[in-house]
Amino acid sequence: MQGAIAGRRVRGLREAVLAYLSLTKPRIILLLLIATVPAMILAEGGWPSPWLILVTVAGGTLVAGGANAMNCYFDRDIDGVMLRTQGRPLPSGQIEPERAAVFGILLGGIGFVTLEAFANLLAASLTLGAFAFYIVVYTLILKRTTSLNIVIGGAAGAMPPVVGWAAVSGEVGLPALVLFGIVVLWTPPHFWALALNHESDYKRAGIPMLPVVLGREETKRHILLHSLALVAVSLLLPVAGATGVIYLSAAIVLGGLFLFYAFRLWLSTSTRAATDLFRYSIIYLALLFVAVAVDGLAGA
Repeated sequence: MQGAIAGRRVRGLREAVLAYLSLTKPRIILLLLIATVPAMILAEGGWPSPWLILVTVAGGTLVAGGANAMNCYFDRDIDGVMLRTQGRPLPSGQIEPERAAVFGILLGGIGFVTLEAFANLLAASLTLGAFAFYIVVYTLILKRTTSLNIVIGGAAGAMPPVVGWAAVSGEVGLPALVLFGIVVLWTPPHFWALALNHESDYKRAGIPMLPVVLGREETKRHILLHSLALVAVSLLLPVAGATGVIYLSAAIVLGGLFLFYAFRLWLSTSTRAATDLFRYSIIYLALLFVAVAVDGLAGA
Protein backbone atom coordinates (compact mmCIF):
# COMPACT_ATOMS: atom_id res chain seq x y z
CA MET A 1 0.00 0.00 0.00
CA GLN A 2 2.74 2.44 0.99
CA GLY A 3 4.68 1.48 -2.12
CA ALA A 4 1.67 2.27 -4.31
CA ILE A 5 1.23 5.66 -2.63
CA ALA A 6 4.92 6.44 -3.04
CA GLY A 7 4.70 5.43 -6.70
CA ARG A 8 1.77 7.79 -7.27
CA ARG A 9 3.67 10.61 -5.58
CA VAL A 10 6.71 10.01 -7.78
CA ARG A 11 4.55 9.96 -10.89
CA GLY A 12 2.76 13.08 -9.69
CA LEU A 13 6.01 14.90 -9.04
CA ARG A 14 7.41 13.88 -12.41
CA GLU A 15 4.26 15.01 -14.19
CA ALA A 16 4.33 18.35 -12.35
CA VAL A 17 7.98 18.94 -13.24
CA LEU A 18 7.31 18.11 -16.88
CA ALA A 19 4.27 20.40 -16.91
CA TYR A 20 6.25 23.36 -15.54
CA LEU A 21 9.09 22.57 -17.94
CA SER A 22 6.59 22.59 -20.79
CA LEU A 23 5.53 26.11 -19.79
CA THR A 24 9.04 27.34 -20.66
CA LYS A 25 8.81 25.96 -24.23
CA PRO A 26 12.28 24.36 -24.06
CA ARG A 27 12.56 23.62 -27.79
CA ILE A 28 12.13 27.29 -28.63
CA ILE A 29 14.66 28.28 -25.95
CA LEU A 30 17.21 25.77 -27.25
CA LEU A 31 16.97 27.13 -30.77
CA LEU A 32 17.35 30.74 -29.70
CA LEU A 33 20.17 30.08 -27.25
CA ILE A 34 22.13 28.38 -30.02
CA ALA A 35 22.67 31.95 -31.16
CA THR A 36 24.18 33.05 -27.83
CA VAL A 37 27.44 31.11 -27.65
CA PRO A 38 28.53 31.77 -31.28
CA ALA A 39 28.03 35.48 -30.69
CA MET A 40 30.19 35.22 -27.57
CA ILE A 41 32.92 33.42 -29.52
CA LEU A 42 32.81 36.07 -32.24
CA ALA A 43 33.02 38.87 -29.68
CA GLU A 44 35.92 37.21 -27.86
CA GLY A 45 37.77 36.15 -30.99
CA GLY A 46 38.01 32.64 -29.49
CA TRP A 47 36.59 30.72 -26.55
CA PRO A 48 35.31 32.97 -23.76
CA SER A 49 35.62 31.86 -20.15
CA PRO A 50 33.61 28.64 -19.63
CA TRP A 51 32.15 30.23 -16.49
CA LEU A 52 30.96 33.26 -18.48
CA ILE A 53 29.39 30.99 -21.10
CA LEU A 54 27.66 28.99 -18.37
CA VAL A 55 26.17 31.94 -16.51
CA THR A 56 25.15 33.73 -19.72
CA VAL A 57 23.39 30.68 -21.11
CA ALA A 58 21.84 29.86 -17.72
CA GLY A 59 20.61 33.40 -17.14
CA GLY A 60 19.27 33.70 -20.67
CA THR A 61 17.52 30.34 -20.38
CA LEU A 62 15.82 31.34 -17.14
CA VAL A 63 14.61 34.68 -18.49
CA ALA A 64 13.43 33.18 -21.78
CA GLY A 65 11.68 30.37 -19.91
CA GLY A 66 10.00 32.90 -17.66
CA ALA A 67 8.82 34.93 -20.64
CA ASN A 68 7.38 31.82 -22.27
CA ALA A 69 5.59 30.88 -19.06
CA MET A 70 4.04 34.35 -18.90
CA ASN A 71 3.07 34.00 -22.55
CA CYS A 72 1.28 30.77 -21.67
CA TYR A 73 -0.49 32.56 -18.81
CA PHE A 74 -1.78 35.42 -20.95
CA ASP A 75 -2.60 33.21 -23.94
CA ARG A 76 -4.37 30.45 -22.02
CA ASP A 77 -7.74 31.42 -23.50
CA ILE A 78 -6.66 31.16 -27.12
CA ASP A 79 -4.46 28.12 -26.39
CA GLY A 80 -7.62 26.35 -25.27
CA VAL A 81 -9.29 27.10 -28.60
CA MET A 82 -6.46 26.14 -30.94
CA LEU A 83 -6.06 22.43 -31.61
CA ARG A 84 -2.26 22.78 -31.78
CA THR A 85 -2.04 24.16 -28.25
CA GLN A 86 -4.94 22.56 -26.35
CA GLY A 87 -2.59 20.12 -24.66
CA ARG A 88 -0.46 22.83 -23.02
CA PRO A 89 -0.42 22.81 -19.20
CA LEU A 90 -2.86 25.69 -18.62
CA PRO A 91 -5.71 24.87 -21.03
CA SER A 92 -5.43 21.19 -20.09
CA GLY A 93 -5.72 22.04 -16.38
CA GLN A 94 -2.34 20.62 -15.32
CA ILE A 95 -1.25 23.91 -13.71
CA GLU A 96 -3.29 26.72 -12.18
CA PRO A 97 -2.89 30.01 -14.08
CA GLU A 98 -1.74 32.01 -11.04
CA ARG A 99 1.02 29.50 -10.31
CA ALA A 100 2.19 29.70 -13.90
CA ALA A 101 2.42 33.49 -13.64
CA VAL A 102 4.39 33.34 -10.39
CA PHE A 103 6.67 30.72 -11.92
CA GLY A 104 7.32 32.95 -14.93
CA ILE A 105 8.09 36.02 -12.84
CA LEU A 106 10.43 34.04 -10.58
CA LEU A 107 12.35 32.61 -13.51
CA GLY A 108 12.71 36.04 -15.10
CA GLY A 109 13.91 37.59 -11.84
CA ILE A 110 16.41 34.83 -11.08
CA GLY A 111 17.76 34.99 -14.61
CA PHE A 112 18.24 38.77 -14.41
CA VAL A 113 20.05 38.53 -11.08
CA THR A 114 22.28 35.75 -12.44
CA LEU A 115 23.33 37.82 -15.44
CA GLU A 116 23.79 41.02 -13.44
CA ALA A 117 25.88 39.31 -10.76
CA PHE A 118 28.07 37.08 -12.92
CA ALA A 119 28.11 38.68 -16.39
CA ASN A 120 27.36 42.42 -16.47
CA LEU A 121 24.50 44.86 -16.07
CA LEU A 122 24.19 45.51 -19.81
CA ALA A 123 23.64 41.84 -20.64
CA ALA A 124 21.14 41.55 -17.77
CA SER A 125 19.26 44.68 -18.84
CA LEU A 126 19.06 43.59 -22.49
CA THR A 127 17.65 40.25 -21.41
CA LEU A 128 15.10 41.88 -19.12
CA GLY A 129 14.14 44.23 -21.95
CA ALA A 130 13.51 41.24 -24.21
CA PHE A 131 11.40 39.68 -21.43
CA ALA A 132 9.23 42.79 -21.16
CA PHE A 133 9.01 43.26 -24.93
CA TYR A 134 7.87 39.69 -25.51
CA ILE A 135 5.20 39.83 -22.83
CA VAL A 136 3.87 43.36 -23.19
CA VAL A 137 4.52 44.36 -26.80
CA TYR A 138 4.12 41.00 -28.53
CA THR A 139 1.80 38.93 -26.32
CA LEU A 140 -0.50 41.62 -24.93
CA ILE A 141 -0.54 44.14 -27.80
CA LEU A 142 0.59 42.87 -31.18
CA LYS A 143 -0.42 39.22 -31.28
CA ARG A 144 -4.17 39.86 -31.19
CA THR A 145 -4.29 43.13 -33.08
CA THR A 146 -2.07 43.07 -36.18
CA SER A 147 -0.70 40.74 -38.82
CA LEU A 148 2.68 42.38 -38.16
CA ASN A 149 2.78 40.60 -34.79
CA ILE A 150 5.59 38.24 -35.81
CA VAL A 151 7.48 40.87 -37.82
CA ILE A 152 7.79 43.24 -34.85
CA GLY A 153 7.52 40.74 -32.02
CA GLY A 154 10.40 38.70 -33.42
CA ALA A 155 12.76 41.30 -32.00
CA ALA A 156 12.39 39.72 -28.55
CA GLY A 157 13.55 36.34 -29.78
CA ALA A 158 16.45 37.94 -31.64
CA MET A 159 18.13 39.26 -28.49
CA PRO A 160 20.26 36.20 -27.48
CA PRO A 161 23.20 37.03 -29.79
CA VAL A 162 23.15 40.64 -28.62
CA VAL A 163 23.12 39.49 -25.00
CA GLY A 164 25.96 37.07 -25.67
CA TRP A 165 28.04 39.79 -27.31
CA ALA A 166 27.34 42.22 -24.47
CA ALA A 167 28.27 39.61 -21.84
CA VAL A 168 31.73 39.30 -23.38
CA SER A 169 32.47 42.86 -24.49
CA GLY A 170 30.30 45.02 -22.24
CA GLU A 171 28.90 46.76 -25.31
CA VAL A 172 26.72 46.14 -28.38
CA GLY A 173 28.89 45.92 -31.48
CA LEU A 174 27.92 46.05 -35.15
CA PRO A 175 28.29 42.26 -35.67
CA ALA A 176 25.84 41.71 -32.81
CA LEU A 177 23.31 43.94 -34.56
CA VAL A 178 23.76 41.99 -37.79
CA LEU A 179 23.14 38.73 -35.91
CA PHE A 180 20.08 40.37 -34.36
CA GLY A 181 18.86 41.32 -37.84
CA ILE A 182 19.34 37.76 -39.08
CA VAL A 183 17.06 36.34 -36.39
CA VAL A 184 14.50 39.14 -36.83
CA LEU A 185 14.25 38.43 -40.57
CA TRP A 186 14.29 34.66 -40.04
CA THR A 187 11.30 34.74 -37.68
CA PRO A 188 8.50 35.69 -40.12
CA PRO A 189 9.23 33.01 -42.76
CA HIS A 190 9.64 30.45 -40.00
CA PHE A 191 6.32 31.23 -38.30
CA TRP A 192 4.34 32.04 -41.43
CA ALA A 193 5.28 28.66 -42.89
CA LEU A 194 3.85 27.09 -39.74
CA ALA A 195 0.80 29.34 -39.86
CA LEU A 196 -0.04 28.28 -43.41
CA ASN A 197 -0.76 24.79 -42.15
CA HIS A 198 -2.63 26.00 -39.05
CA GLU A 199 -4.66 28.79 -40.62
CA SER A 200 -7.97 27.43 -39.32
CA ASP A 201 -6.56 27.31 -35.79
CA TYR A 202 -5.56 30.97 -35.86
CA LYS A 203 -8.88 31.95 -37.45
CA ARG A 204 -10.79 30.06 -34.75
CA ALA A 205 -8.81 31.84 -32.03
CA GLY A 206 -9.18 35.27 -33.64
CA ILE A 207 -5.43 35.74 -34.13
CA PRO A 208 -4.68 37.95 -37.17
CA MET A 209 -1.80 35.85 -38.45
CA LEU A 210 -0.87 36.75 -42.02
CA PRO A 211 -2.62 33.82 -43.78
CA VAL A 212 -5.85 34.72 -41.98
CA VAL A 213 -5.64 38.41 -42.91
CA LEU A 214 -4.12 38.40 -46.38
CA GLY A 215 -4.62 34.82 -47.57
CA ARG A 216 -2.26 32.03 -48.52
CA GLU A 217 -0.86 33.44 -51.76
CA GLU A 218 0.03 36.81 -50.27
CA THR A 219 1.58 35.07 -47.27
CA LYS A 220 3.78 32.97 -49.55
CA ARG A 221 4.89 36.14 -51.34
CA HIS A 222 5.80 37.77 -48.03
CA ILE A 223 7.71 34.64 -47.02
CA LEU A 224 9.76 34.86 -50.22
CA LEU A 225 10.48 38.57 -49.77
CA HIS A 226 11.58 38.10 -46.16
CA SER A 227 13.71 35.13 -47.19
CA LEU A 228 15.52 37.25 -49.77
CA ALA A 229 16.13 39.94 -47.16
CA LEU A 230 17.31 37.32 -44.66
CA VAL A 231 19.93 35.91 -47.02
CA ALA A 232 21.11 39.40 -47.96
CA VAL A 233 21.58 40.42 -44.32
CA SER A 234 23.35 37.15 -43.52
CA LEU A 235 26.07 38.17 -45.99
CA LEU A 236 26.79 41.43 -44.17
CA LEU A 237 29.01 39.78 -41.55
CA PRO A 238 31.82 38.90 -43.99
CA VAL A 239 31.32 42.20 -45.82
CA ALA A 240 31.93 44.00 -42.51
CA GLY A 241 35.00 41.86 -41.88
CA ALA A 242 33.53 40.17 -38.83
CA THR A 243 33.74 36.67 -40.32
CA GLY A 244 35.76 34.93 -43.01
CA VAL A 245 35.46 32.36 -45.75
CA ILE A 246 34.06 29.57 -43.55
CA TYR A 247 31.00 31.57 -42.56
CA LEU A 248 30.65 33.08 -46.04
CA SER A 249 30.58 29.65 -47.67
CA ALA A 250 28.04 28.36 -45.15
CA ALA A 251 25.86 31.46 -45.52
CA ILE A 252 25.78 31.09 -49.31
CA VAL A 253 24.96 27.38 -49.28
CA LEU A 254 22.44 27.54 -46.42
CA GLY A 255 20.88 30.71 -47.80
CA GLY A 256 20.60 29.20 -51.25
CA LEU A 257 18.69 26.26 -49.81
CA PHE A 258 16.44 28.60 -47.83
CA LEU A 259 15.58 30.46 -51.04
CA PHE A 260 14.97 27.17 -52.82
CA TYR A 261 12.39 26.16 -50.21
CA ALA A 262 10.84 29.64 -50.23
CA PHE A 263 10.55 29.71 -54.04
CA ARG A 264 9.13 26.18 -54.06
CA LEU A 265 6.52 27.22 -51.50
CA TRP A 266 5.66 30.32 -53.54
CA LEU A 267 4.99 28.14 -56.61
CA SER A 268 3.36 25.24 -54.78
CA THR A 269 -0.19 24.54 -53.67
CA SER A 270 0.67 21.68 -51.30
CA THR A 271 0.89 21.85 -47.53
CA ARG A 272 4.10 19.80 -47.71
CA ALA A 273 6.04 22.75 -49.14
CA ALA A 274 5.20 24.88 -46.09
CA THR A 275 6.16 22.06 -43.73
CA ASP A 276 9.47 21.57 -45.51
CA LEU A 277 10.34 25.26 -45.25
CA PHE A 278 9.38 25.37 -41.59
CA ARG A 279 11.58 22.38 -40.77
CA TYR A 280 14.49 23.60 -42.86
CA SER A 281 14.32 27.06 -41.28
CA ILE A 282 15.21 25.49 -37.93
CA ILE A 283 18.17 23.65 -39.44
CA TYR A 284 19.22 26.83 -41.26
CA LEU A 285 19.38 29.00 -38.16
CA ALA A 286 21.21 26.39 -36.12
CA LEU A 287 23.84 25.67 -38.80
CA LEU A 288 24.34 29.33 -39.66
CA PHE A 289 25.24 30.13 -36.06
CA VAL A 290 27.43 27.04 -35.85
CA ALA A 291 29.27 28.51 -38.84
CA VAL A 292 29.67 31.78 -36.92
CA ALA A 293 31.27 29.87 -34.05
CA VAL A 294 33.54 27.78 -36.28
CA ASP A 295 34.67 30.84 -38.20
CA GLY A 296 35.32 32.72 -34.97
CA LEU A 297 37.42 29.87 -33.58
CA ALA A 298 39.32 29.40 -36.85
CA GLY A 299 40.27 33.05 -36.88
CA ALA A 300 41.37 33.08 -33.24
